[in-house]
Amino acid sequence: MYMAYKILEKKELNPQIFLMKIEAPLVAKKAEPGQFIILRIDEYGERVPFTIADYDRAEGTVTIIVQAVGKTTMDLSKLGTGDEVLDFAGPLGVPTKLDGKKKVAVIGGGLGTAIAYPQAKKLSKLGADVTVIAGFRSEDFIILEEELKAVANKLIITTDDGSNGVKGFVTDRLNEEISAGEKYDEVIAIGPLVMMRAVCTLTKQYDIPTTVSMNPVMIDGTGMCGGCRVIVGGETKFACVDGPDFDGHLIDWQAALNRQNMFKEFEKSACEDGKCRIGRTHHA
Repeated sequence: MYMAYKILEKKELNPQIFLMKIEAPLVAKKAEPGQFIILRIDEYGERVPFTIADYDRAEGTVTIIVQAVGKTTMDLSKLGTGDEVLDFAGPLGVPTKLDGKKKVAVIGGGLGTAIAYPQAKKLSKLGADVTVIAGFRSEDFIILEEELKAVANKLIITTDDGSNGVKGFVTDRLNEEISAGEKYDEVIAIGPLVMMRAVCTLTKQYDIPTTVSMNPVMIDGTGMCGGCRVIVGGETKFACVDGPDFDGHLIDWQAALNRQNMFKEFEKSACEDGKCRIGRTHHA
């Protein structure tokens, strides 16, 4: 007999991104912002990490937000309310250090906004003044706008094409806020590597401490495989056990980008032939 994890709610946020609320009371009991889970759909599936987007200890649920871009996420998108996943391990990783912050800018880029949301929510509960700047490709890709409004003292939406909010990039808006006299204790940036790198380049000019959430390829999530290596301050760290949060001013961004691109062909092949090439091969 095994324990499976039931999908209690599934909601489409945009054509590529969906939310799933999973029944996982033991994970919900300990979960904190910044942590993640590792999910496996069935016994033949690959292990895939997802950041905890929200949790409810009373109802024993954990929420993840998924973008259907690879083999496993596409398979996951085919499941619905009432279906189950085999494994839902966590919470893993080190929680984000949020105590004592008075004024924080939380920057989310695309799907990274789902990871930024629990940070902003916890900061708000702790009494911090929270500015959220969330950037998206266009209006069609905006997620969690109402949820962010509920926890942010100020919410700024940007879109690349100007279809909603302010046209431009999150770094432009952050620079405007700082130039206007806003003094942040810290900036938290979560999103694509190029976005986080750009934010860190900007904040370094103003000497503002900046935390980023790294999401490299990860397999076991316990520090054994070494797949999630990141170079921080010239030292090798593992995102799964040392992170996923790190000082953004110390990240070797070029090394991180190089590693991110290493497995694109494998993922492409997995989508084309319907087989997972990392871990066990899908049962025929």
